Amino acid sequence: MKKLVVLSGAGISAESGLKTFRDADGLWEGHSVTEVATPEGWHSNPALVLEFYNQRRKQALEAKPNKAHEILKELEAHFEVSIITQNVDNFHEQAGSSQVIHLHGQLFQSRSVANESLIYEMDHWELKLGDLCEKGYQLRPNIVWFGEAVPMMDIAAEITQQGDILVIVGTSLVVYPAASLVHYVGNHVPVYIVDPHQPEISRRSNHHFIQEKATTGMASLKEILLTDYA
Repeated sequence: MKKLVVLSGAGISAESGLKTFRDADGLWEGHSVTEVATPEGWHSNPALVLEFYNQRRKQALEAKPNKAHEILKELEAHFEVSIITQNVDNFHEQAGSSQVIHLHGQLFQSRSVANESLIYEMDHWELKLGDLCEKGYQLRPNIVWFGEAVPMMDIAAEITQQGDILVIVGTSLVVYPAASLVHYVGNHVPVYIVDPHQPEISRRSNHHFIQEKATTGMASLKEILLTDYA
């Protein structure tokens, strides 16, 4: 069974109704990214940051996985599928995918500001000032903000290197270090890029572009994968 590595980005969840900060000139639901997705924003106004992610959780709870997420689960019947996602939602898990790595953290988790290893699952949407970890420190979203290290990057790179096929869906490949993962596959490994707009990527003979949105593009790709590789 071939190993299929998938790098997913905001475009796959956009069809479920989740907006991205790149939708409107760098604003995310009316906020500058520096206000709500950086350590500086947190230190400046933690209440604003908490409320911003509270609203993101409420939005995520009202949405559900779409056909693109479901197709990735279906492909597990034919491939060993590992998903490396830049998304913080849990739609891949809801759709049933069994191997998911979140590069940028998880929306429904909180962690201690004093110890990043103290992580807590959230079964609710609200995180407030005064919500503390077991050591008595404030809890923050378990999100990797701009300017912070990406702790899962090394694991993601190792998984990518082991892949027989790489699928890139719904990502513009402009956010680093995640975008660098495409360079971890060899020239012999086929790379399928599903996006209505071709990402900025140096073209190689092993690159195959499917210029469709995630749901229809993944349906097209599923047929290709089952025909050529399963």
